[in-house]
Amino acid sequence: MSTVEIRSLTDAALPNASAADDPETLLALARTAGLLVTLDGQIGREKYQSVAGSLPAFQRFAAALRDTLVADGAP
Repeated sequence: MSTVEIRSLTDAALPNASAADDPETLLALARTAGLLVTLDGQIGREKYQSVAGSLPAFQRFAAALRDTLVADGAP
């Protein structure tokens, strides 16, 4: 089982940001794909989260992310 740590982005606006650039959107896609998202810790406003799951769940996440990027018109 693979584990990927995702660090939250700061509240600063990102130029040309898509829905896939939003950490909460990415975590929602991961959960929907069947990946387990856990909160490892929080220091102030900074959250440290891990994402773990099976390869088929990761493939579903990758497909959902691709679909999101295509819908947003990303290159």
